[in-house]
Amino acid sequence: MENNKTVNEPVEEKKNSKWKQLLKKFGIGGIIFFTVKGIITSTLIYFLGKNFWSIISGYFTGIFD
Repeated sequence: MENNKTVNEPVEEKKNSKWKQLLKKFGIGGIIFFTVKGIITSTLIYFLGKNFWSIISGYFTGIFD
């Protein structure tokens, strides 16, 4: 005979969303700071990556001239 009563299962804790955890940890200023920092870093990587070798070679030829 089966027992239809529920077994005491551990109650899953309510998981906060990742945004709420980050907001609680860093605050609004921190979120804005890291977002702007990421945009600036991505832009620098993109533009410097395009011309990276030409910039480096120009730098070293300027030093040795």
